[in-house]
Amino acid sequence: MLKKLTTLTTAILLFIAPLAKADEEQKMASKVQKVTVFLNGAQVNRTAQVNVAAGNSTLIFDGLSPDIDVQSIQVNGAGDFTILSVKHELDFLKDDLKQKQVEDIREQQRKLRDKIALQTDLISIYQQEADMLSKNQQVGSSTTGLDVLKLKQALDFQTARLTAIKLNQQTANNQIRELNTELAKYDKQIASLSHRGLDATSNILVTVSSKTALQATFTLNYVVKTASWFPTYDIRAKNANSPIVIAYKANVSQKSGEDWKNVKLTLSTGNPTVSGSKPTLAPYYVGSNMYYAGDASITRVAGIIVDEAGTPLPGVTVKVKGTSIGAVSDVSGNYSIQVPGGNPVLSYSFVGYETAERSANTPLINVSMKPFANALNEVVVVGYGTAERKELTGAVSGIKLRGTASKPIEVTKAENQTNIEFNIANPYSVPSDGKQYAVEISQYDIEANYQYYVAPKLSTDVFLTAQLINWNKYSFLSGEASLFFEGTYIGKSLINTDATTDTLNLSLGVDKNIIVTRTLAKELSARQSFGSNKKETRDWQIDIKNRKNQQVNLLVEDQLPVSQNKDIEVEAQEVSAGKVDATTGKVSWNFMLNSQEGKKLRLKYQVKYPKDQSVIVQ
Repeated sequence: MLKKLTTLTTAILLFIAPLAKADEEQKMASKVQKVTVFLNGAQVNRTAQVNVAAGNSTLIFDGLSPDIDVQSIQVNGAGDFTILSVKHELDFLKDDLKQKQVEDIREQQRKLRDKIALQTDLISIYQQEADMLSKNQQVGSSTTGLDVLKLKQALDFQTARLTAIKLNQQTANNQIRELNTELAKYDKQIASLSHRGLDATSNILVTVSSKTALQATFTLNYVVKTASWFPTYDIRAKNANSPIVIAYKANVSQKSGEDWKNVKLTLSTGNPTVSGSKPTLAPYYVGSNMYYAGDASITRVAGIIVDEAGTPLPGVTVKVKGTSIGAVSDVSGNYSIQVPGGNPVLSYSFVGYETAERSANTPLINVSMKPFANALNEVVVVGYGTAERKELTGAVSGIKLRGTASKPIEVTKAENQTNIEFNIANPYSVPSDGKQYAVEISQYDIEANYQYYVAPKLSTDVFLTAQLINWNKYSFLSGEASLFFEGTYIGKSLINTDATTDTLNLSLGVDKNIIVTRTLAKELSARQSFGSNKKETRDWQIDIKNRKNQQVNLLVEDQLPVSQNKDIEVEAQEVSAGKVDATTGKVSWNFMLNSQEGKKLRLKYQVKYPKDQSVIVQ
């Protein structure tokens, strides 16, 4: 029989309705074969082997994600038949099962409350008996007098009974506490089921028409929104004369409602958004009634993430909004993330909690997250306890999905017209739990030009930087990087690919063996008045000492004021042979500094302005 390919990608209808099925409808099991994960969202590919009956019939592919973007559904079928329509519906039948579970739990609670009531009544009876014994204290009579033997017998009886009563009361109280503890567990279970809200799945209904009964392979493609990945890097430099080794890793998570088990995984940079770590000088403008305090360059934000009760939340995904830069909170709820300039916004997301956003305008940001009204109560964080899946090891933001260090994971890169795809050869499993699962995409040895950098006006810390030539061919995205230099972990940095040049600048952290100070020579700084003008002089001295046992290439940047007022004049009087950018006022010195060698730089300038204007000169 001549085969033909039938495809229907349009006229997809969305409706929610009771699932009253006709006789010709039949449920079909399908399996996820391939998933392409974008920076935001994922495309899922399912296949199913179907026995198509003669005539018209409706095939129901059930148990799918409720998060499907309906407009993205594509159904392909190979065979001599026609696809008449494709429909999508949400399946709420699981809600009935949830209600039955709640009713069963409440029945168990009723039995527990009956037991608690019984024990409470027994305690009351015991107390009444004890009260009666206390009231009947008299032994003997006024005529016979006190009978010592009877008194002893009465006291022994009373002691024995009161002791037994107290023991019975204690036993009853213990049982009530145990029953209340069990009752509270049922309350939590009901709350958990109630918070889940609409526990729905999704169905795709395909109506086909065939002249004869036959077997066919169906392929379903659709996009889910609650999936993403972001890159992280390990950057290792043996010394300042060796190539840089960069391990490129992806952190994948999804909450689509369906587990991806042993699927072919592809990571795509589709629809990437772009947003360094070292401080950057901005132009220093002076003018009347202007005050320049300098830019506080924030390159790292840290803090702790807790819930409303103050309990730390591990495994929270922290991302720089609009970029691919991300990090994850640790077992104590602490997080740290490198941020680019431009006052970015941080987004905090965690399964069962409302997404929070904070402006990265301070280096310390603590966050309290609120649970969803329909949140799942049961949240398990892989990497901080015992994982059910034995193949998963490591901590959040570093969890390995199969594979071992002795057998590298095979990854092929495909450059498409608008994106780049990394095809992972090994099958992977990514559960629908919102947790991060990491895989190494590739590892590169890259030749680098090393240079030390300092902007003493902003910070006297000296940063080691590396310039990577032709970095575009490696398909890097902006992301956090863990730095290792000379075999030692030195902290975090940021790969910021928001550049059009062929050179990528990496900040490899601070080197404390190069000492820099910036001081104002007060005796050479003066304010003078001449006629209708004032003149203010500033004389800055920059002292540098190389305490390393090797020569270093150092770039020093400072700045002159820049006037935007024709009545205010700036004169550079001494720049120690530095290179001056007239537009921004930036002054640069680039030189080699031998081991144990020192160097002095001088930056002297004068600002002239009218007496009737207030100008603050630094």
